[in-house]
Amino acid sequence: MEGKGFRDEFHNFENNNIQILGCSADSPKKQKKFIEKKAFQYPLLCDENHEMLIAYGVWGKKKFMGREYMGISRTTYVINEDKTIEKVYEKVKITSHAQGILRDLKQ
Repeated sequence: MEGKGFRDEFHNFENNNIQILGCSADSPKKQKKFIEKKAFQYPLLCDENHEMLIAYGVWGKKKFMGREYMGISRTTYVINEDKTIEKVYEKVKITSHAQGILRDLKQ
């Protein structure tokens, strides 16, 4: 759902000179199938060894229905052209997240 929001708003990001990158711990093959299935116009990075995910603080223990497992927290980083993190969105609302970022960046 979150990725669909970015897909559906892609041209608005592009028109504002904003590049979208996603990342998961999936393999490149699995990621490619997912991108094609969802018709994403933006790249999804693969981090199977979790190095980048750990560095950004988004890989860790999660709980769902009483079960603990390792996974990715839904977090978005807005990084400027100087490679500085301008804003961090944690615990995002997946259905309106892309629109919220666009609104924030236009202010």
